[in-house]
Amino acid sequence: KIFLDKHKDKPTTANRCKRLFSTIWNHARGWGYTDAENPCKGIMGHELKKREVYVTDAVLAAVRAHASPQLADALDMAYLTGQRPGDTVLMHEDDIDGDWLLVGQGKTGKRLRLLITGALADLLARINERKAGCKEASGYLLVKKDGRKMTRDALRYQYDKARESAAAGNADLDEEIKKMWFYDLRAKAADDSADARGEQAASDLLGHDSVKTTRRHYLRRGKIVVPTK
Repeated sequence: KIFLDKHKDKPTTANRCKRLFSTIWNHARGWGYTDAENPCKGIMGHELKKREVYVTDAVLAAVRAHASPQLADALDMAYLTGQRPGDTVLMHEDDIDGDWLLVGQGKTGKRLRLLITGALADLLARINERKAGCKEASGYLLVKKDGRKMTRDALRYQYDKARESAAAGNADLDEEIKKMWFYDLRAKAADDSADARGEQAASDLLGHDSVKTTRRHYLRRGKIVVPTK
């Protein structure tokens, strides 16, 4: 409880640390290192508010305009596939099977098949053309300028720089740009898919078993309704 209170300014991180400590303690009990009760028992974590940020097309375009070609690929891949950043950087040439991009979600183990069509097909063609110009290119789809794999750290660094430049160059959008996280592209993909093809399509894209999960955590624009008359 003291730890949680001390780090209340970072509630998500504090909650994750609590869960990690609880898991370690339970393993220690299982291995016979202690018989003491888990000190996390009965301790409630911080209540987390649902994130409400929706990335508009204008905000995404502003950040993308200040992105390197490699970061632009990553932004497009995250948005078009609706996958988490960690899964996006792990997409590989070997995951392409004919007309399908096979996706394995690290968090859930869920397997998805994304049809390679439209903007996604154009993106993959653009990536292949850029990689062909590298002396040595990794088999991963998202690569840095030298052709090596785009790591999560490199992705974060490039994204933070592009967002900062975009905010500085767009006074009318600077506050919205500063609020945007790379991870918010997953929610944008869900919202835009729901608007175009329905909530079930959005849920399928994100790999959720229930539309309720998508609705609770990722649909941020609100349900489309029509007036009484």
